[in-house]
Amino acid sequence: MFVLGIDPGLSRCGYGAVARRPGGLEARAGGVVRTDPAAPLPERLLLLHGELRAIVAELAPDAVVVERVLFQTNARTAMATGQAAGIALVAAAEAGCRVVQYSANEVKMAVVGYGSATKEQVQRMVAALLGLATPPKPPDVADALALAVCHLGASSVQRAVDAAVGAWP
Repeated sequence: MFVLGIDPGLSRCGYGAVARRPGGLEARAGGVVRTDPAAPLPERLLLLHGELRAIVAELAPDAVVVERVLFQTNARTAMATGQAAGIALVAAAEAGCRVVQYSANEVKMAVVGYGSATKEQVQRMVAALLGLATPPKPPDVADALALAVCHLGASSVQRAVDAAVGAWP
């Protein structure tokens, strides 16, 4: 299975692709889409949409995981993050990908084992789980890779449950 994680943001939108292989997990791509904060909002959203569409088309993932925005202390930041998340959801749906969402706490719990983990802890665990020599930077890339890792773990558990339930009389 090949999964693309997207950490939505209007100024910086992280993405990271992870594949499950026989020996474990492998990072295949990662980066950040940036928009100019001085540009008008519609232009920024259009740029983000075009970039994410191109990334999804190029990588052709089996699933796209977008962080579910639940809470932000700054309402303006929350709105921008929500708009970026919507753009990511649309780009994935347009490509016909399976789309899944997890909250930041769910991802931290799955990757670090602690729902209130710091950015640095997430970066270190993502590096360890993916066999990377150094933690992914910026944190937006690490968060996107963590989303993909979270989904790969969740899908493994779901397959095991499905297999066990299928074995019941």
